[in-house]
Amino acid sequence: MPSTLLQTDQRYMREALSLARQSPVLPYPNPWVGCVIVRNGKVVGRGFHHGAGTPHAEIEALRQAGARARNATLYVNLEPCCHFGRTPPCTDRILQSGIRRVVYAIRDPNPAVEGRGATILKKRGLEVASGVCAAEAAALNEVYLKFRATGLPFVTAKVATSLDGKIATRTGVSKWITDQTARRRARQIRRKHQAVLVGVNTILADDPHLGLRPPGPVEPWRIVLDSRLRIPLRAQVLKSGRCIVATTDSLSSYKAKQLKRIGARVWRFPGRRIPIKRLLKKLARAGIFSVMVEGGSEVLGSFYDLRLIDRIYWFLAPMIIGSEQSRPAFKGRGVSRLEPAARLRNFRIEPVGNGWMIRGNMSRWALDQADNENTL
Repeated sequence: MPSTLLQTDQRYMREALSLARQSPVLPYPNPWVGCVIVRNGKVVGRGFHHGAGTPHAEIEALRQAGARARNATLYVNLEPCCHFGRTPPCTDRILQSGIRRVVYAIRDPNPAVEGRGATILKKRGLEVASGVCAAEAAALNEVYLKFRATGLPFVTAKVATSLDGKIATRTGVSKWITDQTARRRARQIRRKHQAVLVGVNTILADDPHLGLRPPGPVEPWRIVLDSRLRIPLRAQVLKSGRCIVATTDSLSSYKAKQLKRIGARVWRFPGRRIPIKRLLKKLARAGIFSVMVEGGSEVLGSFYDLRLIDRIYWFLAPMIIGSEQSRPAFKGRGVSRLEPAARLRNFRIEPVGNGWMIRGNMSRWALDQADNENTL
């Protein structure tokens, strides 16, 4: 590809990527998609996907372009779909529009597409190019790509500790280790996730709300790990109407019936302990692709031991708590040698309030999204 054409393609693809993030709600289980249509060096159509069940980005852009789409080039960050879902195939509309050339960044790993969209367009005589700004496009849709490859949600861990790694004193006091600015930043990060997951000990100790402040167009699901169903019926998370309590089959069903009566969903698993990976798969099948784990130390330790954390945000306050009896951020088995210890990739440290935030990637599915950090 000539360098001038590549530069032009990159320029418009980056505009499509920027458009993709304009959705006011998280698009999951669909990907983030933006589209730009260019004719004779001028943008004639723009569009982005607004969420499940709404028109795809290509359809929005084609509607805006109208007759000007004929002989134009269409830029989209994900391969156009070719199957009927909640909406008709985008490939059909592209072919009807008279578009001459289609440029997309990455292939759609959805088994219903996975290269077939591009093949259909090529067979009908359109020029098709791929791989433009592929790394940026993959980073944008890391959540969607992980689910398609593994069947699991993308998992973010949020930790707030003292300098010596404690989340509470030896008497259980934890409010507040970090300042208001850090807590506000943590709530901003929460907005990028469909669900917030905690253990029942966090509910018993703090009775958190775990919602969006200010409220958003769609509140996150609250997931509570509670193998013995100790959650109080007056807990704030139960008032949200979007609470899933994960428990075991080893208990009487009376408390489960009470929880269901007040609007909670109760998911029961065999055995005495909640199988976290199985829970995550069930969440993904229910359309929950992004989960933020906010504590406590036993839950975070379990996720770490199973290598299920993709990205971490660690808020560090300038204080020292001390004591072997005070709670560490991570319990669990941990590692006996340093070699297998998880190491952060693409990490950065930034001041937040009177402390700091460390952000880093912990799995191959976590891609650097520094430019997208504060978009929601």
